[in-house]
Amino acid sequence: MSKILLTSILLSLFYISLSQSKRIEAVKTGKSIKIDGDMSDAAWKDAKPITDFITSTPVYGETPQQTTFVKILYDNVAVYVLAHMYTDPANVRKQLTARDDIDFKDVDVFSVGFDTYHDKQNGFLFQVTAAGVQGDARISGTIDNTWDAVWESKVSMKNDGWIAEIKIPFSAIRFSKTPFQTWGIQFTSFSRKTNETSTWAPDDPAVNGTINKWGEWNGLQNITPPLRLSFLPYLSGGIKVSPVGANKITEYSKSGGMDVKYGINESFTLDATLIPDFAQVQSDNIVLNLSPFDIKFTDYRPFFTEGTELFNKAGIFYSRRIGNTPSGSYGVLQLATAAPNYTIIKNPGITRLYNATKFSGRTKHNLGIGILNSLTVPMYAEIRDNSKDSTFRVLTEPLTNYNIIVLDQALKHRSSITFTNTNVLRKGNSRNANVAALDISLYDKKNLHQFFIDGLYSNIWGNEGKYDGYKSDIRFRKVSGKFQYNINAAVISDTYDPNDLGFLRNNNQFNFGTTFSYVTFKPSKNFLNHRYDIGFINLYLYNPFKWQNFVTNSSASFLLKNFWDITAIFQMQPYWSNDYFELRTQGKFLKRAPVYYLDINGSTDSRKKLFVNYDFGYAETPLPKDPYYSGTLGFRYRFSDKFQMNIEAHAETDNMNWGYAYRDAITGQPVVGTRKINTDYSILGGTYNFNPLMNLTVRMRHYWSRVHYANFYDIMDNGYWKDRVFENGHDENFNTFNLDAFYTWNFLLGSRIILSWKNALGADVDIDGLINRTYTKNFTTIFHNPHSNELTLKIIYYIDYLNLHNKKFRRANDIAK
Repeated sequence: MSKILLTSILLSLFYISLSQSKRIEAVKTGKSIKIDGDMSDAAWKDAKPITDFITSTPVYGETPQQTTFVKILYDNVAVYVLAHMYTDPANVRKQLTARDDIDFKDVDVFSVGFDTYHDKQNGFLFQVTAAGVQGDARISGTIDNTWDAVWESKVSMKNDGWIAEIKIPFSAIRFSKTPFQTWGIQFTSFSRKTNETSTWAPDDPAVNGTINKWGEWNGLQNITPPLRLSFLPYLSGGIKVSPVGANKITEYSKSGGMDVKYGINESFTLDATLIPDFAQVQSDNIVLNLSPFDIKFTDYRPFFTEGTELFNKAGIFYSRRIGNTPSGSYGVLQLATAAPNYTIIKNPGITRLYNATKFSGRTKHNLGIGILNSLTVPMYAEIRDNSKDSTFRVLTEPLTNYNIIVLDQALKHRSSITFTNTNVLRKGNSRNANVAALDISLYDKKNLHQFFIDGLYSNIWGNEGKYDGYKSDIRFRKVSGKFQYNINAAVISDTYDPNDLGFLRNNNQFNFGTTFSYVTFKPSKNFLNHRYDIGFINLYLYNPFKWQNFVTNSSASFLLKNFWDITAIFQMQPYWSNDYFELRTQGKFLKRAPVYYLDINGSTDSRKKLFVNYDFGYAETPLPKDPYYSGTLGFRYRFSDKFQMNIEAHAETDNMNWGYAYRDAITGQPVVGTRKINTDYSILGGTYNFNPLMNLTVRMRHYWSRVHYANFYDIMDNGYWKDRVFENGHDENFNTFNLDAFYTWNFLLGSRIILSWKNALGADVDIDGLINRTYTKNFTTIFHNPHSNELTLKIIYYIDYLNLHNKKFRRANDIAK
């Protein structure tokens, strides 16, 4: 009995110790430290070793197989971290990757994170791999890997493992100007051979959050935020040849501009880009869109992805709205196609920017403030009228100002209240927009539950009309522990419209639902962990208030002990539903049959040279001859630590897809068609990393979708249909092709050269679907049609004012001596 009691007491003390925040006393040094991946500097003898790490994954709470030894110091200009990962050097994985491209690669990683305001919500993360590649990120609810700072690191291999030495200048981060400070801090060591992650402060996966589980770094004294002023001037030039019908447009580009980063004070930074050039970004994954809703694309432009986590908190900032394709460019293409006597001389495919500015930071009272403003250039197409031997211009996008303001007050226990406002003003007063949002997120003291509510209001005005609308969400969640749940409701009025600077597929909704989850974090006989989810959502139309659909979802996910994973998803819409959006007509709706959908997806062990991922889906309705099939299969093979290739293929068949086809020429009423839709795409990519600072990436994507109509129907008032005479000419055969190649060389800290080549199928190419019925024929025919080609070179040079100032100071001292 006494042994049982003693064991219980010891276990209780163990778990209590894990739940308490761990602490480090800060040590300031006056000795110099050379960042060379070696621990011989005398300063390191003054730092106390930190060794008490604990595993986080794949199993929480155990003693790590790999011992990690860390020391940390600071002086008046920087933080210094030394980490020694003790292991057999043969076990260290050292794949070369691009900067920030670290996750799921064959590489060991050491990380250090700082919560400089100690609000348990916002932080900075710095990573270095055993191959010497850097990664960094901003953390604020989500992890923003696009954020890049300028800092130093060096790694070296030893007989008993590997060493990482890091210097993070105070100019790279933000913190308050107070004499005595406490920061949140975390050290993490990841061994790829065992897939084991160990942390200094316990990171229990059963506890919701990230930064709230970090330890404390106490006693930082008399550190002064330095002047943060840097310049990134750039020069770029290129040539683009685009086919338009039987002609070609040749455009030469030459540009120069500058990014400026200025620390207004210890907490706030001003980022500005003047005459930016975003040609060196990946092409969009364009698809055939038969739905009534817009398609959302990923933004790859650094200025609009780096450090924008504050602007995204309300979910009403979609940065692709800024500098998107001019709204009138497609009309110009149609004009030139319809009128043979017109020749397009210039029709810009993107809207250029005069400038864009970000102001962001957080006060010592944890009030986050963010302001983003961008001014776009008015865009014109130039057209030649051959019959008159003259040219004229067509405005395709007016001068537009985009603005967003955010106030985010961090509260205790990870809670926050956030106000966001977006504003779009167009010259000529054609259409202007404003959206305001208030978000309140409250967590309890034990971090078990969250209550969230928001309210949003949109206002549109201008020559195109005036209207306003609103949206509100409310949810209550249990966020930690094995058993979790989520209860939510949302209302979106039929006139709510955030899409001038935000993204919303459709408004006019009222829905409520719930989800229940059971998560196991301890390994069982066959699994490292597994998760089960079940839930439902009931959807109504907001105006008029009518029922739309009832959907149930269930899933089961498993991580096997060999690090294979598998997930099964079953979705069911058991009742005939009412689709009020497909017909694009007010008051009309389409009856949809019940549907049952099963999806199986997963992947193999990503540590292996050959990695495979898969996703297979099947759906069925009570209607005859109506099965749906989809399959995706991807392979990645790592030839060496420098070179890897990947290929992904997708095939999808919807045998009886019901959807809007066209409008009756006489009545103007929508006509619905049943159609067989086959969609296939393939992606081939490769990356060669010459060294940690230089790489070449190539990506080729072909997408093919064909639509074959079988029947057409008129829709009755009750949503059901009646036959109508079949009409030819509505089938589609849609192809896109893109080849992107980027050579990047980071030749100095913060400085880089980017050489890019883009090849794409012409925008107005129409491949005959009757002749080219197979994927192979469509793919080969692509190369017999005109393509656009774009070659650009961009040189970016990083200038740090502090370095220039210090060099001048040292030079003056040398002259004086």
